Amino acid sequence: MLVTTTPNIEGKKIIKYIGLVNGEAIIGANFFKDFLAGIRDVVGGRSGSYEQGLREAKSIAIREMMDQAQRLGANAVIGVDIDLETIGGNSSMLMVSANGTAVCFE
Repeated sequence: MLVTTTPNIEGKKIIKYIGLVNGEAIIGANFFKDFLAGIRDVVGGRSGSYEQGLREAKSIAIREMMDQAQRLGANAVIGVDIDLETIGGNSSMLMVSANGTAVCFE
């Protein structure tokens, strides 16, 4: 399945707009990860555990969006937007959502 952030597919004709599709993933941050990230913030550097978690959540959200599009009979998703949002009172969870328009092209 083709997935693109653009509103069209270069050189292809969209023959049917099926509708909006989405996928979500929520990841939690435990105390140990928070503690290590805090240390890295003080001394500099990147937090590998958070980066890996974000990559995983993004992958899950995109896969769910693609699965939904496929179930609807689409062969592409266009106009994809990926959003990140903290949820929960203490911002201990992060939601990654992927949204786009399912289409058929030839």
